[in-house]
Amino acid sequence: MNKIAVIGLGLIGGSLALELKKSTWATVYGMDKNLEHLNKALELGIIYESIDFDRIHEMDVVIIAVPVNIIPELSLKVMDLIGEKTLVFDVGSTKAAVCDALRKHPKRKNFVALHPIAGTEFSGPDAAIYDLFTDKVNIICEKELSSIEMIERVESIFEGLKMKNVFMDSAVQHDIHIAYVSHLSHISSFMLGKTVLEIEKDEKNIFNMAGSGFASTVRLAKSNPETWTPIFMQNRDNLLKSLEEYIKNLIEFKDILTRKSADDVLNIMENTNRIKNVLAGIKQE
Repeated sequence: MNKIAVIGLGLIGGSLALELKKSTWATVYGMDKNLEHLNKALELGIIYESIDFDRIHEMDVVIIAVPVNIIPELSLKVMDLIGEKTLVFDVGSTKAAVCDALRKHPKRKNFVALHPIAGTEFSGPDAAIYDLFTDKVNIICEKELSSIEMIERVESIFEGLKMKNVFMDSAVQHDIHIAYVSHLSHISSFMLGKTVLEIEKDEKNIFNMAGSGFASTVRLAKSNPETWTPIFMQNRDNLLKSLEEYIKNLIEFKDILTRKSADDVLNIMENTNRIKNVLAGIKQE
């Protein structure tokens, strides 16, 4: 790889640019409709140079790292401009929409639908960091629709970032699972923060009394709303199902407290404690 273009220079796009410069020695170019982000990425040395769509055909790799509602249309535009051997992938946390948009594109084999599961609550080029992807999981969807060469190149890129590549046959199934294990947690964090802000009117009390448990639980509520609103809307149907289950459990816990049943409270928490073993097993794998 000699030339890489990153479209969207926020946390994920910027961090990928930093890492790929280090791991591949490629020249990394950047695009972002937000001129402040573009200039900041240049100032910080995240990218070598800003380019426009008229140079997409020169690129060996094009990375699309924009909000998920923009990805399908932008991906089509990029795919129309690439060379025969250009690898294109997006890093959005929903996959069904972009896969549907590109399914019949004549260069579909050049595209790999993937989701590197990594991030922080911060956004913009200033948030870009090294080692963001280390020891994390990269999910690759619909492998059979991409060429063997493009899959091998993607595997090599993300193994170079010290990520574990995992394959899922269905983009639809990816979106269902990610609604539970990622998107729901963001909604929960935002709504906990909203509840506390509404109930506790004195913000000094929040500052003075909030412990590490509260801080860690609402950490995701500091995430960029412009990034997460499109995610929630694009994965709306799956999120509605997961919210129904979550709300059902909250109501059940409320009822148990109303009945003053300490045994039931203890039982629920003991049963849920096994999440420690599940997460420990995943980490060991």
